[in-house]
Amino acid sequence: MAAAPVWSVDPRTGKHREQVAVEATAGEVDQAVRAARAAVDSLADRTVRAAFLRSAAEFLDASKDHLVEAADAETALGPVRLTGELARTSYQLRAFADIVDEGAFLGIVIDHPDDTATPPIPDLRRYKVPLGVVAVYSASNFPFAFSVPGGDTASALAAGCPVVVKAHPDHPATSELVASVIRRAAARHGIPEGVLGLVHGFEAGVELVKHPLVSAAGFTGSVRGGRALFDAASSRPVPIPFHGELGSLNPVVITAEAAAERGEQIGAGLAGSMTLGVGQFCVKPGLVFAPAGADGDRVVASLTDAVSDTGAGVLLDHRMRDNFVAGVAERAGLPDVDAPVTPGAGSEHTVSPGFLTVPAQRLATDGGDHDLLLEECFGPVTVVARYEDDAQVTAVLSRLPGNLSATVHLSEGEAAGKGRGAEILAELTPLAGRVLVNAWPTGVAVAPAQHHGGPYPATTSTSTSVGGTAVERWLRPVAYQNTPEALLPPELRDDNPLGLPRRYEGRQEL
Repeated sequence: MAAAPVWSVDPRTGKHREQVAVEATAGEVDQAVRAARAAVDSLADRTVRAAFLRSAAEFLDASKDHLVEAADAETALGPVRLTGELARTSYQLRAFADIVDEGAFLGIVIDHPDDTATPPIPDLRRYKVPLGVVAVYSASNFPFAFSVPGGDTASALAAGCPVVVKAHPDHPATSELVASVIRRAAARHGIPEGVLGLVHGFEAGVELVKHPLVSAAGFTGSVRGGRALFDAASSRPVPIPFHGELGSLNPVVITAEAAAERGEQIGAGLAGSMTLGVGQFCVKPGLVFAPAGADGDRVVASLTDAVSDTGAGVLLDHRMRDNFVAGVAERAGLPDVDAPVTPGAGSEHTVSPGFLTVPAQRLATDGGDHDLLLEECFGPVTVVARYEDDAQVTAVLSRLPGNLSATVHLSEGEAAGKGRGAEILAELTPLAGRVLVNAWPTGVAVAPAQHHGGPYPATTSTSTSVGGTAVERWLRPVAYQNTPEALLPPELRDDNPLGLPRRYEGRQEL
């Protein structure tokens, strides 16, 4: 049987644009993984590794117009959004190059023998080494930042791990173009092109996570798909780490005092956040607590005006469009659910933004069909739960699964420490990896202190996929005991020939 073709599809029309590739066979996946494994040694030199990452950023920037045009044709995300996303991706590559140069990510610790300790301490030297080949599963909604050249790939390469990417079917042509750019950057530094493999097809993705030479995996996508791959990674004869970002509701609590103080501003901000990118951000606020009564009404009225003024948009593919239309219709049909602005189908290829309201009490206990409102709905919609008292908010929050983000909007006095601000933060902290105050979760800065992850099902691990510490996912610690100096890796020698940050005999040396 001939391999299935891989088509680039225009989401604005639903029509095929071009055949990009064919779905990879098990044998082709094996070839890609083995080529990546053969490239491990080419990443051993940190100086070369950092230069490669900077060249990848340089080449992506130089190819900007071509890449943005291709990505827009496949995703309908628009040139402005995609240009910014590509710039973020280049910045991220350069940031990881800086991290590689600095070397602190190696976590070097050196302890000399101490016979007076109980028990005695031998000569111990510890640092981190790359895991090996990493499988990366591209996201649909970020064709650059969370796909072939994105955070998983950049951090894995920074760790010294070659990568094999399973391309997302929503942007296969973009994936091929970006892979070619990264490989040209690798060639500049004598690194074989196998350092970045690319495969297409559902079965190829399954084969990839099962391959015995794959040492870890990174995934961004649905709960269903991510959980299946997580289970496959865990059930291997040799299980591997699977760092998956699966789904998130991203709750927002608006206090009564905040609604009274700036209800219109909060409503307008919510509209901008929930419709950004046609509601296709993983940190879109999907459940919002607004007080019942006049102050909450001001939030809802402002939200109504702003969402009503937001035009229809194109989702990434027609399957997502169909799921959105069916999902919002099912939610809107539940008892006590109203739609001040009805979400759903726009034209044949678009969707219209909207939002639903429901009494919070409906969600405070096992609500049967109403529990659907506590599940993520991908697209431009949010649910506003109107609460009568703080106890209802607490009751609903206690029923939520893990999230990437959780937000609270406080009044000026509450932000200064008066009222329930600290109490609400304490309720939100167990739910999410990033807690925001008086801001909106859409937009995840690439910064050393960033954490993009959260309790399951937001992610399958406690790690972040954004920010400098993302590199830690692809490393493992090794300790050498009583090892002669001449046999030690240069990173662990007393004279520190590489000038690396380390903890030496209990003191931090920068």
